[in-house]
Amino acid sequence: MASRLYNWARWAIRRRGRVAAVWLLLLAVVGGLGITLHGKVTTEFSVPGIESQQAQDVLKEKFPQAAGGVARVVFAAPEGQKLTAPKTSAALEASLKKAARVSGVVDVADPFKSRTVSADQRIGYADVRFGQQASDVSQEAKDALSDAMAQARDAGLEVEFGGSAMEPKTEVGGPAEIVGVVVAFAVLALALGSLVAAGLPLLTALVGVAIGVLGVEFMTRHVEMTSTATVLALMIGLAVGIDYALFIISRHREQLADPDQDVEDSIARAVATAGGAVVFAGATVIIALAALAVTGIPFLTVMGLAAAATVALAVLVAVSLVPAALGFLGERLRPRALRTEGRERAPGAWGLAWGRAVTRKPLLVLLAGVIGLLALAAPARDLRLGLPSNASQPVDSTQHKSYDLLTDGFGPGFNATLTAVVDLDGVPAADRTATVTELRTALAGDRGVAVAAAPVTNGDSTLAVIAVVPKTGPDAQATTDLVHRLRENASTVEKAGGTLYIAGQTAAAIDVAGKLSDALPLFIAIIVILALILLTIAFRSLLVPVKAALGFLLSVAASLGATVWVFQDGHLNGVLDIPSAGPVTSFLPVLLIGVLFGLAMDYEVFLVSRMREHYEHTGDAAEAVTQGMARSGRVVSAAALIMVAVFGGFVFNHDPIIKSIGFALAFGVFVDAFVVRMTLVPAAMALLGRRAWGLPDWLDRVTPDVDIEGAKLPGRAAAEEEEVERDKAASVR
Repeated sequence: MASRLYNWARWAIRRRGRVAAVWLLLLAVVGGLGITLHGKVTTEFSVPGIESQQAQDVLKEKFPQAAGGVARVVFAAPEGQKLTAPKTSAALEASLKKAARVSGVVDVADPFKSRTVSADQRIGYADVRFGQQASDVSQEAKDALSDAMAQARDAGLEVEFGGSAMEPKTEVGGPAEIVGVVVAFAVLALALGSLVAAGLPLLTALVGVAIGVLGVEFMTRHVEMTSTATVLALMIGLAVGIDYALFIISRHREQLADPDQDVEDSIARAVATAGGAVVFAGATVIIALAALAVTGIPFLTVMGLAAAATVALAVLVAVSLVPAALGFLGERLRPRALRTEGRERAPGAWGLAWGRAVTRKPLLVLLAGVIGLLALAAPARDLRLGLPSNASQPVDSTQHKSYDLLTDGFGPGFNATLTAVVDLDGVPAADRTATVTELRTALAGDRGVAVAAAPVTNGDSTLAVIAVVPKTGPDAQATTDLVHRLRENASTVEKAGGTLYIAGQTAAAIDVAGKLSDALPLFIAIIVILALILLTIAFRSLLVPVKAALGFLLSVAASLGATVWVFQDGHLNGVLDIPSAGPVTSFLPVLLIGVLFGLAMDYEVFLVSRMREHYEHTGDAAEAVTQGMARSGRVVSAAALIMVAVFGGFVFNHDPIIKSIGFALAFGVFVDAFVVRMTLVPAAMALLGRRAWGLPDWLDRVTPDVDIEGAKLPGRAAAEEEEVERDKAASVR
């Protein structure tokens, strides 16, 4: 692989103008398609086959009026006043009449006739039902609905909006995300020692990310995907794009420190060595993200494939556009000689010192690190999965305000209202009323139910809908337990010939969480097996892959523990601007495992490949560990800090899902890079010694030799011997 990448890089350098033109043309074409022909994204996380989705399908077929998107208009009179006051009720009635004329609206409930006014008559709500699904309701219709409430506001009412049709858009590109990129630039400047070199990874990464994200935008025209898919593609594509370019540019500048090194040959060798590791590491990220398809959940599959495509673009940019750009810069990237008191400073002095410190007492370091990570992971034992409710929206958002008003007026369980959907097709017409009445009595009798409303039936009485209000909120464990208990009534309805579904947004969130929990063990098993296979091929070793997989599991556990401690237990809410504690986003663990696996293998490959490189040429296992740290510690640290900065910028996004994903990834990368890879890995390698690099004979014969270290490059052996001699001389000094 190294020889092919070497030849490819030389081809790209000599045709750098054409290579750059192709990428810019691709950016223009994909950008034009993404901007002009994009489709709509959805905020619904539906999963085929779960009970709540089956209920939605039945409603669409038999009771379409009840299946459309709902905008819940919540209004509150000033303290000490009532909605029933003549002036107030008249203004409210006039506003609701205007709402009924909004395009797409098929029904507007009268709060006084439907008795959706609180006991003190200060807070009430009206459900505005659209004829299309929530994700298909246009922004123009939402704006028109808000404008229709002007008369009610003028009368002194507070008007807020909730419901499935009023889910907020996911937005990126705010100050926090920009700060993350600025921090990444500062890290690049320090790591590379050049502002020009620091700007290059950002520029090339932005080209790849722009093509990837705009391509995903175009695909929304043909594939249904959530808004989170685009943000995830941006988040991961930007982070890995910067890192992959950094690895190649850093290797190139390290080689250019030799005044006799030819620029073109240096670029080609950097692509052949660091670029080979980029290809291998990028492949692990792509496979891990694509493996999200094994969950059997369409929205997660699309999310993973979108992010995987963006990572693939980042790899292609790194091995084509980056060498072309380096060819344009030529001698300008050659570093000045670094000298201290007239003597050449040893390269990687910090990494060398850290490597020796860690390997001095490797067993003690290993035990302390593992115990510390297990302590961080402890809160994950209480992990609860779900989807964020409106309580998790920013406190100044209309969704959060409507949630608080409904809680004040009708109790905490009102925002968790469930929908009992009863398919009466198989029930004799004469028995339908009695069946539904009996079911309503049973539902209302549950200890966790506050109210079971009167049933509403479709035109031919083949379907009935009963609203069930729990006593607890949507994020409470008691509500999850209630959903499972209510579904136990299905057998009674089935005996009469009907089918019972417990649905609604809260039930859907519970169902999605359950589906993902079931898929998690299989996904973890696939990822771990994948890690063992890939790293066995990369390093021709059994113990190195086992050690890497165990370290990855520790990183995931620690990251999940920290996420539970912050988002579920409610710590640091003020610092991170988290409006309300609640369950962890249901697909976050699967996403975290997939993404962190790829990134962890990135650092493992770059770090351990330099150790193996040294061992292959010296046979000294102990010195290979410290020299590997000296050669790669600085760049791996910089790459990890860039990842943390980019992901950390998304922690301050207002969307609760994006916020939690950004936190989990930023924390996971920090722990994996600095605790596992930079500390536990060298300690473990020091303990394993020469045993780390062995393969049984039978496995050695069938394992392909991919040569990611570039040992077979022309003239590489002589160059390595010179490098080893320099390392020894530096160590003596």
